[in-house]
Amino acid sequence: MSATPGPNNTMVVASGATYGFGRTVPHMLGIAAGFPVMLVVLGTAGLPLLTDPRVHAVLKWVGAAYLLWLAWKIARADPAPAEPGAKAGPSGRPFGFLQAALFQWVNPKAWVIAAGALATYTAGAEGGSLVATLLLAGLFGLVALPCTAVWTLIGVGTARILRTRRAVRLFNLAMAGLLVASLVPTLHE
Repeated sequence: MSATPGPNNTMVVASGATYGFGRTVPHMLGIAAGFPVMLVVLGTAGLPLLTDPRVHAVLKWVGAAYLLWLAWKIARADPAPAEPGAKAGPSGRPFGFLQAALFQWVNPKAWVIAAGALATYTAGAEGGSLVATLLLAGLFGLVALPCTAVWTLIGVGTARILRTRRAVRLFNLAMAGLLVASLVPTLHE
C-alpha cells in the first residue's frame, strides 16, 4: 500500500508539487500514523466490520464520494506557477497531520488493504492476534514514511518543471485524474 499508486500517494505528490517537502511532512506523518491506528482498531475491535458486506459497501461509496470531491478540489486548484513553499489552491494549506490520519478512514484502498492484511497476517496467529496486529501496524507505520517521502519528492521535482499556468493546470488535472483512476480497482470488487 505504501509504495504503490493510490489516493495517499497521489495526494502527497500533488502536495509536494504545490507546497514543497517541508509543508507536506505533516501529511506524510498523518498517513504513517493514521493507517496503523486504523489497523489496530479494526484488528482488535472492528474485524466484524470488515466482513459485513453492507458496511463494506457504505464505506466504499462514502470513500469514493470523498475522493471524487478531493479530485475536484485538485482539478480546480489555482494554477499559479508552482514554487515549493508557495501558497496555492483554494485554501492555501496542505493536508495536516490530523486530516491525513482521519483520511485513512474514508480511503477505499486503505480499507481493502486493511481487510486483506488483517485476514492474511493475523488470523490464527500464534501468541494471539493482538500481537500480530500490533506488529503489522508497526511495520506499515515504518514503511509508510519513507514511501510517502519518495512520492512527495516526486512532486517537489515535478514542481521544478511546472513554470507556466498551463503546465500547473495540466498537472492538477492529471493528479485529479489519477485520484479518480485509483478508485477503479476498489469500485470493481
